[in-house]
Amino acid sequence: MMMKRIERPRSCYFCHNPGDKIDFKNDKQMLRHVDDLGKIVNRNRTGLCALHQRHMTLAVKRARHLAMIPFVMENIR
Repeated sequence: MMMKRIERPRSCYFCHNPGDKIDFKNDKQMLRHVDDLGKIVNRNRTGLCALHQRHMTLAVKRARHLAMIPFVMENIR
């Protein structure tokens, strides 16, 4: 017997909280959307809508070029 996976409806954080803006200068916000290797996390894991995911991707790239967050995280072995 196969069990079906129950999916909960995901909602975009920035759509429900219009007062919170995506800001590349907020390093804590940027690091929440970057995984432990330094890659940008996809929409399935963040729960953002397509519009805010594009804005978040652009903000992470800007923060990387200004050296606010690293391009690659250090792995501790």
